[in-house]
Amino acid sequence: MVDIFERLEESTGGPIGQYMSRVHGYFAFPKLEGEIGPHMRFRGREVLNWSLNNYLGLANNPEVRRADAKGAAEFGLAAPMGARMMSGQTKYHEQLERELAEFVGKEDAFLLNFGYQGMISIIDALLTPRDVVVYDAEAHACIMDGLRIHRGHRFLFAHNNEESLRKQLLHATDLAEKQNGGVLVITEGVFGMKGDLGMLDKIVRLKSEFQFRLLVDDAHGFGTMGEGGRGTASHFGVTECVDVLFSTFAKSMAGFGAFVAGERWLINILRYNMRSQLYAKSLPLPMVVGALKRLDLIRHHPEYRMRLWEITRALQDGLRENGFDIGVTQSPVTPVYMKGGNEEGTNLIVDLRENYGVFCSIVIYPVIPKGEIILRLIPTAAHTLEDVAHTIEAFKAVRDKFESGHYRSMPIPQMAEADFRVR
Repeated sequence: MVDIFERLEESTGGPIGQYMSRVHGYFAFPKLEGEIGPHMRFRGREVLNWSLNNYLGLANNPEVRRADAKGAAEFGLAAPMGARMMSGQTKYHEQLERELAEFVGKEDAFLLNFGYQGMISIIDALLTPRDVVVYDAEAHACIMDGLRIHRGHRFLFAHNNEESLRKQLLHATDLAEKQNGGVLVITEGVFGMKGDLGMLDKIVRLKSEFQFRLLVDDAHGFGTMGEGGRGTASHFGVTECVDVLFSTFAKSMAGFGAFVAGERWLINILRYNMRSQLYAKSLPLPMVVGALKRLDLIRHHPEYRMRLWEITRALQDGLRENGFDIGVTQSPVTPVYMKGGNEEGTNLIVDLRENYGVFCSIVIYPVIPKGEIILRLIPTAAHTLEDVAHTIEAFKAVRDKFESGHYRSMPIPQMAEADFRVR
């Protein structure tokens, strides 16, 4: 018999955890300090920050801060006590649900405590073991974890590939008919790594050939895409054809929580069957009233979204014009693709942060294949054109070093926190 802790202690720490003693506090779990925004402090230095999902710049909006403070002062963080079904229901929760549903063009919405947890529970509540799922190969981890607990069959289609989806729908339909089940297609509105949009228009057209329902995770599309920021389904004009629409407050709303929207009867089914909500404390009132204020600002201040897209276009156009590969992004998510090893990428990002004062996320193996590097930037309405210009010049400088082999010949610096130890 094996002792669980002994096995864990002898393990490498997992695909990402094996690097923890080298990356903790710098590449992983970095501490950004100061007021949330484009300019923050990292390890005692000011950096230009492109690593926050604060799309509309609402995190430090004065009206938002006042609403948050007023909510905390009036209700405290404990209210309401208990799960929504038992004792955690309030008129504010119901108001937010009504306003969210109206905003995204659905009959009803259900407020969720967490986006990640919520998606897992939505999938669980929608499906039986007889049902078959067809999902995009680059679906978010919350979708993948939801599918882990689905006891039925699932088919994966190549990312945003209509022919691959059609092929998998043929298999799924055949299997579902044999076992008296249904078919659910799951995709995203905006894919958070590449920044491309889910092919919602093409998926919806396939409804004329196949019988299935469509669940869309629009975490990055809500507030940024579509008419007035109503999301990616609005962008494609297919809101009515998306059967289950999910989004989170952690991106454009710069808040906490999430929601799922659809026909009223369906949302009521989810209200009474989503285990992550039935057995969890209700979302605290300061977060609910704060979300009401954020939604109000999104509805009545289109200039925030216009500013976001001004910065986005300046950044993406500037990168393209200077020869950087930013792939197929159609959203504010801005990946910069490079070819090289982990050592080169590591040294580049250290140089970028320490000597050019630019903080962005880096994605390398094992998250993506060996030999690939992604520098991921998230523009916001709070950034300036001067921030964009500085960043492009910094990227040009580190690219020159990268291409000359400068980072390849350097030893990887020890940047992890000195007090972090793995036994």
